[in-house]
Parts: sequence; C-alpha cells; structure tokens
Amino acid sequence: MADIPLSTRRHSAAHVMATAILEMFPEAKFGTGPDTDTGFYYDILLPRPLIPEDLPIIEKKMEEIKNKQIPFEHYEEPSETAKKFLKKIGQDFKVELVEKFEKEKGVKTVSFYKNGDLFVDLCEGPHVQHTGQIGSFKLTHFSGAYWQGDSEREQMTRIYGLCFASPKELKRHHAMMEEAKKRDHRKLGAELDLFTFSDLVGSGLPLFTPKGTFMREMIANTIQDIQAEHGFEKVSIPHITKKDLYETSGHWDKFKDDLFHVRGKSDSQFVMKPMNCPHHAQIFASKMRSYKDLPIRYAEVTTCYRDELQGELLGLSRVRSLTQDDGHIFCRVSQIKQECQNVTHVIRDFYTKLGMFNKGDFKVSLSVRDPKKPEKYLGDTAHWDEAEKFLEEVAKEENLPFERVEGEAAFYGPKLDFVFKDALGREWQLATVQVDFVQPERFKLEYTNENGEKERPVMIHRAVAGSLERFMSVIIEHFAGAFPSWLAPVQAQILPVSDKHEEYAQEVVKQIQSSGGRVEIIPASETLGKRIREGQMMKIPYLLVVGDTEAEEKTVTVRKYGEKEQKSMNIEGFGELLK
Repeated sequence: MADIPLSTRRHSAAHVMATAILEMFPEAKFGTGPDTDTGFYYDILLPRPLIPEDLPIIEKKMEEIKNKQIPFEHYEEPSETAKKFLKKIGQDFKVELVEKFEKEKGVKTVSFYKNGDLFVDLCEGPHVQHTGQIGSFKLTHFSGAYWQGDSEREQMTRIYGLCFASPKELKRHHAMMEEAKKRDHRKLGAELDLFTFSDLVGSGLPLFTPKGTFMREMIANTIQDIQAEHGFEKVSIPHITKKDLYETSGHWDKFKDDLFHVRGKSDSQFVMKPMNCPHHAQIFASKMRSYKDLPIRYAEVTTCYRDELQGELLGLSRVRSLTQDDGHIFCRVSQIKQECQNVTHVIRDFYTKLGMFNKGDFKVSLSVRDPKKPEKYLGDTAHWDEAEKFLEEVAKEENLPFERVEGEAAFYGPKLDFVFKDALGREWQLATVQVDFVQPERFKLEYTNENGEKERPVMIHRAVAGSLERFMSVIIEHFAGAFPSWLAPVQAQILPVSDKHEEYAQEVVKQIQSSGGRVEIIPASETLGKRIREGQMMKIPYLLVVGDTEAEEKTVTVRKYGEKEQKSMNIEGFGELLK
C-alpha cells in the first residue's frame, strides 16, 4: 500500500465520500470530485442545506465503507449508452459532462468506476483496488460552488476532505492546518491594521492602510534598488487600453472573458489592463533601435485588473486588482543567458534579505517544451533550443536546485519558476524568468544589427515578487505577522515608564528617526505591563522601555519580539542595530 500515489488515494476517497452521501441523500446529484494537493472535494446538489453536524455522520459512513474493502471496478460504455444510463439514475450533471466530452474531444466511449453496487461514477480513474486502501481521511468543511464555475447555474455544495497514507501524516497535516488558521493573512491583516475590504468598493478590491501601503512600497523599492544595479529603468503605462492591443498580442482570445470592459465616448472598446507586457512592447516599438541599444530593461510596479469569479476570491491571495512587480528585457538571442543570470541574482538578493533563499527552502522548475507536442509552441525551433540551453546553463552555474520539467513551458518560450517554502512547509511559486519569442514577432519589434539589417529582439519577462497582494498574503503567513525589522511598518515602540519619562522618550524618538528608524511613543496612559502585551500582540520587532535609569544613562532597555531576555543599549547602538 505504501507505493499507492496519494493522488489515487485522494481521488478514491472522493468516491467513498460520494457513496456515503448517496446513502444519506439518495436524491443527491453529483458534479465533479477531483483530488487536491492535500485531499479531495466533491460538488454535489443536495435536497437540503448541509450543516456542520452532517460531516461526522458522513465520515462515520465513509469509515464503514472503507472497512468493507469494496472493490473499485472499471468499465467503459459507448457515450450514447452512458447518457441513457445517467439520465435514468437522475445524474443530469454527468450527462452534461458526456455531451461536453463528445463536443470538445470527439469521444465516443466513456469510462466508469463503481464501488460494488453502491455507487457508480463517470470517471477516468485511476483508483485503488478497494476502498480499504484509501488511507486516513478527515472531512474538514463545505462551501457553495456554482456548477462549472458559472454564476448563472445551480449552486452546489462543495465538501472538502483531507486524505493521507497514514494516521500520523494526517495528524501532522491537521496540526499544520490549525497553525495556518492562526497565521491566516486575512485575520492578521485586520489585527495588524494592514488592509481592509469594503462592500461599497467591491469584492476582491483590497484597500491598504498606511501600514500596509508602507510594506507594499518597501517591497517594491527594495526590488528596484537591487535591480537598478543591473540596468533596469522605470516606465509607466495607463490602466486602460484599446482591445486592439491584446488582439495583436494574442491575449484577447484567451482572456477576453476575464477582463473588465470599459465604454468611453468614442466607438473604441477599451478594457482595464490584465497584464503589462504588450504595453512595454509598445514603448520599445516607439522608435528605431540599434543593436548597440540592447539590452533594454523596463520595470514597473502597476495594478492590473481581472474579473475573477466571486467564489474564487480569497483575501489577498486571489483579487480583482493585482499590483504586479513587472519587468521586461528586450535583447538579442546571444544575450539571453546573461540577462537571465542577472535576474536570478536579483531574485537571490531579494529572497536572501527575507531569509527564504536557504538550501532546502526553495526549488526551481526549468520548464521546457513537451517534445511529443511541438504544435503547442510558437516560435523558431532553433531559438527554443538555444533558450532552453541557456536557462539550463544559468541554473547550473548559479547552483540552483532545479528540475527539468517537460511540457510546463509557456507557449511562447521556456522559463525558470522559483518555488519557495513558507514556515509551514507550504510551497508557493513566486518569482519567474520567462523567455518570449512570440510577442516580438506579433508586434513586429525590430532593431538594426551590425550589418544594418533588421532583426527581432527576444523579450524576457521577469517577476521577483509577482503580484504584491499575493506576495503579501504569503509573507504575512510565513512570518505570522512578525516581520523582519527592515520590512516592519513600525520597527520599535518607546514605552516611558511614567509621564515624567516622556520628555526623554521624545529625545529617543528624534535620535532614532534621524538615523532612519521608524519608531513611535506609546504614552503612559496604561500600565507598562499592558503596553508591553499590546506591543507583543502587534508583533512590534522591538519594545524600548525608558525610566529613571535610562534617562540618567542615556540608554534604552530593549525587548526583542519573541525573546524573553532584555538588554540595555545606548541610543546610537540601537540605531545601528535597526540599520
């Protein structure tokens, strides 16, 4: 059993859950029930709303089905026969799926799996041999979900569960989930006064407070300071554009239904921009370029807009207004390697500053073409070969922990994707370097080479933090709100023991601020103990207590967040510590 893939166990657990639900609700109509990174879910139309007390009942029935070790049996049917059968048993959503497969994939035969005589499902599998092999599971919660993500269709109940090979692994993950609840960026964002949402503004449109805005700007400025050494220059583009831009770039056909459309007084149709690369291409195209001008490196932090479905929005992780730390390099094929290497240096320096670039804390996917499906990719084959070779050389020379992944390249070129682990071991794809042959071709970008001939540049897309909203959601949870001092909106609070010490506290504030520190005084209107507790709840990096001794010796007593010990320092020494 140990060698059964988790994805197979989890998919099979979804079927076992469906079997248990069918026992409770014979009228249930089933949608889709895939495996996930940690378990499974199933979308189901039920005769009544589910209540939390239902979950342990369903779980108990699942355990009974598991213990019976009921075989999973596979068989196939002609699609017409399958539709008749599914209609007969009242599974209308499954009929829709068969019709969809016929239309989109041209299928004439479909696959079924059944658990004995208890449950039969339209499914390609694979599954475990019998229900006893699904492993350890736990149902966690449920939510609403529109059928096929369409808000015009039926709202179903999506029931979620965890599934792991052993009780020990399940317990470990469940404990991690409990810790994740404490670190939830939505909870901490409110407690630390970083961002908010308003029903009047709209879902998925976050509003950042002064403290949250400071963090966003500090992230963006830190990246800009690092990449300025490699020749990146800032550009600025508008937030709306004619749809013609995306028709030319090739994005319109893929994304037109995900855009916010804007009508002006003219006949032109405008949209809120969902990405920035086509705009940057237009800056490059604004005048004739020589090979001597290349590489040209543009960078910008700007907000893009995507009309995400209501049910898919999640705090800062999934929003409708996403602020991208975006950059594009226009260069010659021979310059690809060096430019990609420079970007990896920017990524390394930034994540080292966050303490996230240690061995074992991240990995890199070298995403290349699927050799069996060359039709999926655009551009010259020789250029692809060269770009993939360059990226692999960069990964090796920079000692990146990379894995070559076939079939994960973008349709326009290969890429390096940086995946970072947070404090809970969860993985997040944050930074990326992507080589693009397609947009320069579609936009007819040109430069003049040494012989006076016109050539196409290559476009390199780079993101260090990616979406600032999503990036902030990750680091809020990674640090549990206890940010490194350089990123914290308030680095230190000055706590005068009593009113008579406030004059010295003001002196401390001025001296620290003069050296660039971000500090504030918390007056002695409450007890010192209460102010210390509140400062710790706000996860302030340093609390500085000042009383008679400190005023006399021109020192501060320093309490660092997360540490019990405190020590005395002179003001200059503390200022240097912050630096």
